[in-house]
Amino acid sequence: MLLKNPPKISPNLIKQLEAILGKDGVIRRKDELLTYECDGITGYRQRPALVVLPRSTAEIAAVVKLCHDNEIAWVARGAGTGLSGGALPLEEGILVVTARMNQILRVDLDNQRVVVQPGVINNWVTQAVSGAGFYYAPDPSSQIICSIGGNVAENSGGVHCLKYGVTTNHVMGLKIVLPDGSIIDVGGAVPEQPGYDLTGLFVGSEGTLGIATEITLRILKTPESICVLLADFTSIEAAGQAVADIIKSGMIPAGMEIMDNLSINAVEDVVATGCYPRDAESVLLVELDGLGVEVTRNKQRVAEICRQNGARNITTANDAETRFKLWKGRKAAFAAAGKISPNYFVQDGVIPRTQLVYVLQEIKALSEKYGYKIANVFHAGDGNLHPLILYDNKVEGAWEEVEELGGEILKLCVRVGGSLSGEHGIGIDKNCYMPAMFNEIDLETMGYVRDCFNPKGLANPGKLFPTPRSCGEAANAKIQGFGGVDVF
Repeated sequence: MLLKNPPKISPNLIKQLEAILGKDGVIRRKDELLTYECDGITGYRQRPALVVLPRSTAEIAAVVKLCHDNEIAWVARGAGTGLSGGALPLEEGILVVTARMNQILRVDLDNQRVVVQPGVINNWVTQAVSGAGFYYAPDPSSQIICSIGGNVAENSGGVHCLKYGVTTNHVMGLKIVLPDGSIIDVGGAVPEQPGYDLTGLFVGSEGTLGIATEITLRILKTPESICVLLADFTSIEAAGQAVADIIKSGMIPAGMEIMDNLSINAVEDVVATGCYPRDAESVLLVELDGLGVEVTRNKQRVAEICRQNGARNITTANDAETRFKLWKGRKAAFAAAGKISPNYFVQDGVIPRTQLVYVLQEIKALSEKYGYKIANVFHAGDGNLHPLILYDNKVEGAWEEVEELGGEILKLCVRVGGSLSGEHGIGIDKNCYMPAMFNEIDLETMGYVRDCFNPKGLANPGKLFPTPRSCGEAANAKIQGFGGVDVF
């Protein structure tokens, strides 16, 4: 299906949208639309034709029905913190922003669940239940600003995904507005439902199947004991081997994170924790949780494994304040990269833990080949890499070279048995690399699923799946826009 010549948004359609949302719910001034021209990956930019700000499921359904009837393409957007271009607008399309739908609708502590609207900020969920001894496990580094709706769309992860899983493991049910404007409920209030797992299908579908307007989340009881260890090493390979040995021992920490020397110095320049030795080639953060006796025993085992792999110093923290201080630098790593480079491009790939040392060596070789520094920050426990490629966008041709370098890293991840994404999604950034991971039949089958929900191709066209023109258009999005893209 092609959207070669998408219809323009008529004045009459704008009036209909204003009747549904009120005039303050429709943004049409060009200078205001610039606010929404990109998500967290700023290399791709496109101003939408119109932005709408619904407040309820009914309003979203009415807006989407209008788009369906008038064959207007649309893109859903949450807080705009995504890192794959998944919320990149369409030149002749409507951007549906869920930021005003930011209410926690129900808290059910007895059954350990919370129902929220998509605009609720990730960290708000834990804040709402922490006083009763509960928390929400998925914790992206952007958790103080990213929204649950966006987390659902991209199947976001975070520090605790090693032990507790990513977003899909914590979503029990969804209310969804389909691309024709109809409303369905999938999943429910109990963990297991008969029939097809439509909840699992929707989580991670990147806005191509509809918009989630109510999300039922699983919350967890706060562990009896939590301890964080910080170990520093003279090589990143040694830290990687320590990770492999910890998992091999049978322990499953709540999280394990590695930062290289470039990242260490960046975060110390910005947040000045004083915890990360500037001369260390890498630091390893390990969080353990569970019963007090279990954490005490595992703390000793982890420390011993780190020492066996050459750790110079090991710091431990049991109290909340010191634990927060140890994690503060890691949580600020992406933002801190702006201190050492005018621009950076963060990638997101997954590899088997056994390939960690090899892949880091290959990334170093690619850095030298292309002439761009790469800061490495990653969820080491589950092999989710986040290489940050540092560059200056004012240098002509730099962005194109950085894109190519990022693509080489992704293809490397796939070659060693990994994946194109662990938590940031595919979006427009990685869709042209999908054939490196999936064959033609795989992609065709996924296309059938999408077409069942989105037969007109109006919901987030041009994202997730490759198209004949996707790579070229992605490279030129900031200049040409996305009007009339092919729909896979």
